[in-house]
Amino acid sequence: MSTPLYRLKAEFFKTLGHPVRIRVLELLSERDHAVSEMLNEVGVEAAHLSQQLAVLRRAGLVTARREGSAVHYTLADPGVAELLRVARTILTGVLAGQAELLADLRSGNDGPDDGGPGRPEAS
Repeated sequence: MSTPLYRLKAEFFKTLGHPVRIRVLELLSERDHAVSEMLNEVGVEAAHLSQQLAVLRRAGLVTARREGSAVHYTLADPGVAELLRVARTILTGVLAGQAELLADLRSGNDGPDDGGPGRPEAS
């Protein structure tokens, strides 16, 4: 019996669930990078970056090619870059909503009617 699509999606999103992997994918969304370039940008030890790149390779999200002594990585599918753009758009909306809520809380505004729970509406 084949694995249900929702389980495959869950595994896919688990693969994306690490900050170093997300950062690597963001960098590769801009252009191909050598491992040495990513080390400077990601800010982790070489062994840790190598582990995270291996996870992304096994998941089929990135591909590697050797050029001399350097290993360069690229996104396996441009859809990954689009997914990251969509995630940014969603997060922007979520954070904007949270900022509005925080501003309301700080100003003492309990809601659209300004009355708050148990208080009459402002007239």
